[in-house]
Amino acid sequence: MTVRTRELDAGVRTAMQSLSAAAKRGLGDPVLAELVSIRASQLNECAFCLDMHVDIAVDTYGESPKRVVMLGAWREAGDVFDDREKAALALTEAITLLPHDGVRDEVYESAAKHFTPPELAHLIASITVINTWNRLMVSRRIEPGGPAW
Repeated sequence: MTVRTRELDAGVRTAMQSLSAAAKRGLGDPVLAELVSIRASQLNECAFCLDMHVDIAVDTYGESPKRVVMLGAWREAGDVFDDREKAALALTEAITLLPHDGVRDEVYESAAKHFTPPELAHLIASITVINTWNRLMVSRRIEPGGPAW
């Protein structure tokens, strides 16, 4: 597969990096932010983002490789993920695979039970920004481990 372009306007890149940092900081749980990024990247088949966020989760935050592997089957993983994490992962899938009628009320309300309104807003921002990063990387065919720009 040939990389289409590495060009990404510095202003866009800086804005995206700032949004990513603000969303993660506002969520207040960097491990959960990485789990959300990994799950969205799995769904979007973004190898670049998967590679990066798995490394950050495991190497930077000490996340268990087992939990990272189990993300693809989180619903069937028993107590590997707690209810708060499951609510965040369900919301991640709902936003990432956005149907024509939007996020179902029960998915949103489940997340709202586990997150304060500011945390929920930052969770939604985190999900939104990783989906944007995925689209930027996949559409340009940026491969894992390589430079993104």
